[in-house]
Amino acid sequence: MAVGHWPLTLEDRLPQDFVAHRSPVGNGVTAGLSLMASTEGIIGVTLLCVALLLALPPAPRWAEAVFLGASVAVQSAVFLVVTFFVERPRPDVAQLDGAPPTSSFPSGHVGASVALYGGLAVLVLNRARGPWRYLAAGVLLLVPPAVGLSRVYRGMHHPSDVLGGLLNGAATLLVLGSVFLSGRGGADGPAPHGVSGGAAAVPGQPGQPGRSDRAGGRGRGGRVVVVRHPHGCPDELAAEVRARLHRHGFTDQRWTSTTLDRPSGRLAEECAAGGVELVVACGGDGTVRVCADVVAGTGIPLALVPCGTGNLLARNLDLPSDPATALDEALAGGDFGIDVGRVEGDGLPPTRFTVMAGAGFDAAMVRDASPVLKAHLGWAAYALSAARHLRDPRMRLSLRLDGGRRIRRRARMVVIGNVGALQAGLQLLPRARPDSGRMEVVLFDPRGAAGWLAAAAHLAARTVRRPAAALAPGGPVSVAAGSLEYFSAARIEVRFARTQGREVDGDTMDDGSRLTVDTEPGALRIRLPRAPGAAAAPWRVTDGTSRTARTAPATPTAQL
Repeated sequence: MAVGHWPLTLEDRLPQDFVAHRSPVGNGVTAGLSLMASTEGIIGVTLLCVALLLALPPAPRWAEAVFLGASVAVQSAVFLVVTFFVERPRPDVAQLDGAPPTSSFPSGHVGASVALYGGLAVLVLNRARGPWRYLAAGVLLLVPPAVGLSRVYRGMHHPSDVLGGLLNGAATLLVLGSVFLSGRGGADGPAPHGVSGGAAAVPGQPGQPGRSDRAGGRGRGGRVVVVRHPHGCPDELAAEVRARLHRHGFTDQRWTSTTLDRPSGRLAEECAAGGVELVVACGGDGTVRVCADVVAGTGIPLALVPCGTGNLLARNLDLPSDPATALDEALAGGDFGIDVGRVEGDGLPPTRFTVMAGAGFDAAMVRDASPVLKAHLGWAAYALSAARHLRDPRMRLSLRLDGGRRIRRRARMVVIGNVGALQAGLQLLPRARPDSGRMEVVLFDPRGAAGWLAAAAHLAARTVRRPAAALAPGGPVSVAAGSLEYFSAARIEVRFARTQGREVDGDTMDDGSRLTVDTEPGALRIRLPRAPGAAAAPWRVTDGTSRTARTAPATPTAQL
């Protein structure tokens, strides 16, 4: 019979051999390993790692954090289910630990250590760069077998129990990794879902919006105007920007700083004088907005140095989070046309935006965010401000889309967006595309605790899963038990029953009772490492007819 043959003979013999060869050193080492894989140890290390993944710059890593936490939780659930049906006694030897009231099969310590330390190894291999990652992953992968050996040494498990724990943890990582990490590249990965793909780059003449030219192949020695936010772009970064522009051939640099009275500095005067080859915005979304307001429709390309609090346009266009690197990669790329929104209202003079305009909850959140906290916590300061407005009253409003009939609603917030992703990858407008020729609208109206939970769960699921197919074009679409309602149009008119706080690209505006947004398709030329996405996206031309922009491969002159 097989029972008398190897490896089954190790089941009882190996624990007995370890007992015969125990030593104070071995007892101490294995006690430490068992403590690392204990329930308290695993929970503590998991919570610490999840917190670091969400808190450390450049941006919260939601998918990685959920992958790690869920892996530990799921393997634990599988362990409890299996031990309920399999009642295997522990080895009949002197045990160095107290035996919990669970089956010996499978090893919970081993399964948990595979989920945690194996999960960390997966993240290191897939997200880190450099040869050191192989050493770090190797050390992490040695932890689970070392824990398994210690559990057999201490008389707590048979070898097959350890094998069961290894399989439990490995299978959990495989399944959850395919759910949360599949298709999400690291620094060289694909563009995020919130970025569209209608704008294929084609060669063209300078000054034509929506056309592309190889940045390094023309305009050497042309004049570049750098608009610098003095707080967002410190002296060290400014020096790096100067050096990188010079490296790409832009030796004639004109620098101007933003002020309260002149938010775009002397950009308008420099552009009016002619000969401007490129405009560089060194700041956050507010700086980008005022620069775009000047250069949209002129054919002068805009490059981004994202050094503000949110940097939402840069995030949605898949630019690197490091400001100097983002500029360097963009200067090596080409020019692509994206849409801008033109917003106006009572007490709000016409101005362009590139990201979002809104009223209600989001405007109050932006208005009341502490400047001190923004300087120290970044976008997290907005989350703290938002908590103060969770109980704000709902608004009564009406929507008019593309000249149609008025739609009357109640909501806590209305957002009109050119792009869809917020900080931490939150997909507020999943079908927004920067080159679609139209804007997306969301009404946010959770009611009671159930409504808030439904809205949070829906947004979190889209943020973590990042589905390939978002909401289908058209509308309206109501989701999350009616807490979120989506619309799409090229012209959006919003009227409020009472004056509301308003914001445009993260800048608060005077309170008012109206917002009107018109889309300017392809009006802004922006210099990027690659086209903003690869999937086809709907767009609307000026005569009101609807077409579908089919993406063609970028020409060699626009490729990296």
